[in-house]
This record gives sequence, C-alpha cells and structure tokens, in this order.
Amino acid sequence: MADLDLLLHPVRLRIVQALLDGHPSTTTQLRERLPEIAPATMYRHVAVLADAGVLEVLQEKRVRGIMERTYRLRWDRAQLDESGRAAMTPDDHRRAFTAFTGSLLAEFGQYLARDPADPVADGVTYQQAAVWLTDEEHAELLAELRAAVTARTGRSPGEGRTRRMVSLVAMPAEE
Repeated sequence: MADLDLLLHPVRLRIVQALLDGHPSTTTQLRERLPEIAPATMYRHVAVLADAGVLEVLQEKRVRGIMERTYRLRWDRAQLDESGRAAMTPDDHRRAFTAFTGSLLAEFGQYLARDPADPVADGVTYQQAAVWLTDEEHAELLAELRAAVTARTGRSPGEGRTRRMVSLVAMPAEE
C-alpha cells in the first residue's frame, strides 16, 4: 500500500489518474497525455512511483540508445488500505478530499476546454442523491458500484469508445 504523502503529490496524482484505465504507458506516452508536466518532473515522479511499487515495469526496450520502460498501475499499491485510512487524521482526510476534488475540477476544466465540448451529447453527469441506509446496506451499495465500474475497466480503446472518468463520493449527511 502507498502512503498518503506519496499519492497526494499533485504530479504523482495526475500520473496515477492517467493510468487508471488499466492501459500500460511509457513515460513518453504519459508526457503526451500530460503535456503540462515538464519532462524532468515527469521522469522524476514516475521513478518515485515505480520505486514505491505503485507503478510496475512491464517491459524495457532500447529506443535511440535510451532505455524505455512501459509501466502499469498496480491497483493494490495505488490506494490506501483500510488500516491506512483508519490512521488518517481529520486534516489528512481534508487534504485527501481537497486533492481529489481539485483533480476532478482539473479534469472537468480540461474537458470543457475542448473544442467543442458538448456535455449533453457526451453524457456528462454529476448528481447527488440522499438515501437512508444501514451500515450493511451502505457497504453493499459501495460493493455493487465498485463491481460495476471494475467490470468495465481495462477495455481497449476502439471505435465508439470514449475514455470516461467515473468518480464516487459517499459520506453521511446531516439529517
């Protein structure tokens, strides 16, 4: 499992998010997907994530005299486990949630900056619902949602397929 500081660094968070679809990438491909990150910064943070075991090297090959590595995200290392989350302070949770919402805002801003962005045609949705659930029903709902999303990860890009980000927040609300 990764630690909070490792995952909450803004550049490392963007790299992890770029690999969430399960498709391996080289650092060059990551740079194409994240052009706002300087090359030296990208290489440094990819190395940090690889050293921590968050990224796994799938392949190495020489390209113009330089070793090019293909990386895959290790899901089991890219998130905090239950004991890691339990050890977080309220300030840690605030930092993590701020990073999450900040990255969500950045992704949405990049989407809206496209020409043309058409949220209706693209099926963009954001909504909230209040439901009354026992702890057991809540756990069941989260497991169902995770299973539905997980069943659809790792699909290959292809005709008619668009890479989509699915985000989930669940928390108790005031009555």
